[in-house]
Amino acid sequence: MQDFPLIWDWIGFAIRWLHVITAMAWIGSSFYFIALDLGLRKAPDLPAGAQGEEWQVHGGGFYHIRKYNVAPAAMPEHLIWFKWESYSTWLSGAALLMVVYWLGGDLFLLDPAKADLALWQGVALSAGSLTLGWLIYDRLCKSRLGNHPTALMILLFILLLAMGYGYDQIFSGRATLLHLGAFTATIMTGNVFFIIMPNQRIVVADLQAGRTPDAKYGKIAKLRSTHNNYLTLPVVFLMLSNHAPLAFSSPYNWVIAGLVFLMGVSIRHFFNTKHAGKPAPHWALAIAAFLLIAVMWISTAPLNYESLEASEARALSTQEQLFAQAEGFETVADITMGRCSMCHAREPAFDGIHRAPRGVLLETPADIARAAKVIYLQAGVTNAMPPANASFMEAEERLAIIRWYRAAQAGS
Repeated sequence: MQDFPLIWDWIGFAIRWLHVITAMAWIGSSFYFIALDLGLRKAPDLPAGAQGEEWQVHGGGFYHIRKYNVAPAAMPEHLIWFKWESYSTWLSGAALLMVVYWLGGDLFLLDPAKADLALWQGVALSAGSLTLGWLIYDRLCKSRLGNHPTALMILLFILLLAMGYGYDQIFSGRATLLHLGAFTATIMTGNVFFIIMPNQRIVVADLQAGRTPDAKYGKIAKLRSTHNNYLTLPVVFLMLSNHAPLAFSSPYNWVIAGLVFLMGVSIRHFFNTKHAGKPAPHWALAIAAFLLIAVMWISTAPLNYESLEASEARALSTQEQLFAQAEGFETVADITMGRCSMCHAREPAFDGIHRAPRGVLLETPADIARAAKVIYLQAGVTNAMPPANASFMEAEERLAIIRWYRAAQAGS
């Protein structure tokens, strides 16, 4: 089917849309409950076991909310569980990972200049690392370190840095940051699915059976919930990182990711302290600003051009050879190098462009064969590229791209 890439691109976009929507719901509820928990106040009429209460106003009405340290004396008939936001975010993110990075692995996942792997090996490492990362994290939390939250957070930060460095030895820069985000999101959803929800079910079951719930279950869930709160902002950055070549194409992308984690912790500390009714620690925002400046400076470090040359020397795959041999390829190569390569180059010549947008290189025939689908979607069937048609690509040139791509598809 000639238009299958269009259908597949729409499927990817639909999943991305779902992922963003569910992530907004999850992050929104997470921020809300953390702020609610920190803003609880004592009151003289609180029932036994209640930690505090809060009055809120929204939508023209007032809400009176009370939190119990373990659970109320009697379980209410109507109980709302907050879990599907987390599950839906992870499931849609996993689907997006499969669509973009597993099925499109030759273009987005693997970097042959770093590791000579078959696509199935890259996919296996992708899936296996997420599973292994969760198991290591969960074991750390269940160890004695669980009683020392600060030391545990420091060790978790080291683990995240190690994962980022490991990913960068195998995957493309774009896939490195995306996988670090997926690794962190897996920890967060794993906390909800394997720890927080089961503990809450134990408490509910004890109440329904007339037993007094053990307070340890709430303590364990609170630790994992706190981790999720501090990891949220870095995960959002990593979700968006595929749109920021200055972040993912840097040879120090894993260092940038580490600094972003510290920025997220600093910003969350500011708001958590403020929501608790304590003096706002503006120094935390100053640290975040300093870290942002450090990230901007690190991103200007020169690319490893030897690595890029090694990638260029990689032999074209069978599919890529079809595009290089298809009728009209020479014409499309001339068009692309004339209209696009001033930005999509190893050393961009266009003012203000320091890294090839989205890491796509289009300055040699081999580059163009490798990026056939991207060229077809961005400059053929749509006029998304060049931006604002800055290089004045003609309608006939776009038709030439379409004819070339479909000729290659017909010959496959």
